[in-house]
Amino acid sequence: MLNNKTIAVVIPAYNEETQIGMVIESMPDFVDRIIIVNDCSKDRTADVVKEYIAKDNSPRVTLKPFPKRIERNRYNEAEMVLQESNEAEHIHYVPSEVVNINQETDRIILINNLKNGGVGAGIARGYKWCKDHMIDCTAVMAGDGQMDPAELESICAPVIYDNVDYVKGNRLIHRSAKKVIPTTRFIGNSILSILTKIASGYWRVSDTQTGYTAISLTALQAIDIYKIYRSYGMPNDLLVKLNIVSCSIKEVEIKPVYRVGEQSKMKVFKVIPRVSWLLIKLFFKRLWTKYLFRDFHPLFLFYNFSFLLWIATLPYLVKIIKAFIYGTTLSHEPLLAFFFLFTASFQSLIFAMWMDIQDNERLYK
Repeated sequence: MLNNKTIAVVIPAYNEETQIGMVIESMPDFVDRIIIVNDCSKDRTADVVKEYIAKDNSPRVTLKPFPKRIERNRYNEAEMVLQESNEAEHIHYVPSEVVNINQETDRIILINNLKNGGVGAGIARGYKWCKDHMIDCTAVMAGDGQMDPAELESICAPVIYDNVDYVKGNRLIHRSAKKVIPTTRFIGNSILSILTKIASGYWRVSDTQTGYTAISLTALQAIDIYKIYRSYGMPNDLLVKLNIVSCSIKEVEIKPVYRVGEQSKMKVFKVIPRVSWLLIKLFFKRLWTKYLFRDFHPLFLFYNFSFLLWIATLPYLVKIIKAFIYGTTLSHEPLLAFFFLFTASFQSLIFAMWMDIQDNERLYK
């Protein structure tokens, strides 16, 4: 515990039999629950975790009781809907089973996914367990040992002491980043971080791809956990979901850790196009959900006006390109139309981004 608040760490694991023991052994004492979600590994990951469960003699921390069932009355229809939704949402997760017989007292919890769902699905399942057991702060660490456990307290502290909803580690601001992070990874991370700023509305977040995070119970209860993107776009998707419900955020400097005994399974050149397309869709989802349906904001109009004007410039742009390629003479009309439409579109986009930045400034802690 920290400050009398419970701490859990969710560890998604896929074929991590050689690394998972090191992660468990190095976990700080203040961590009350270590939730390992074995994503249908083909090696001995589950067996290794079971061995650690059997020999674990850590002090037992009693968790908060489950929320009491609400009895229906004429005033609590909203609470009843939430209760029923929470009880029924397990069908949306990857089928899984909790191995522990005494999961209410065991420090190490093993959840076996019955089919491979991806890293996002594993984290979502771990989040669900922590939400159901009323864990105050839930961190995420990788099962491959590429996150320094000594930095876990600094990741959790803003949630525990300052009531921040979501904390992300930031490797890019560490002075060793350019020397330690592989060049391809560094460039790919930077590209996705720029796109995620626009899509999520968290314009000051710079290391969007790190999985070293901590989230509050309030934030977990505010979003649909089971809808989190199941693959490597999970951190980006989660940021958008948190922004839509106006969760506060903070970044904490962490060191980049590589070459600790295992190569990452992520293929950068496959992930970037897929996540980039995901971010485009998430941007429009945030725009319509947050700034039209939940609470109207003028930036919704400026963004959409910009897009409409840009579409209107395309016929004139085509004419200009054709004239340039074939060397034909072009009248002033398409040139002037393109210039004014493009300028108006660009100005509207800048106004929208400026409003977006100003509106989300309040979410930084």
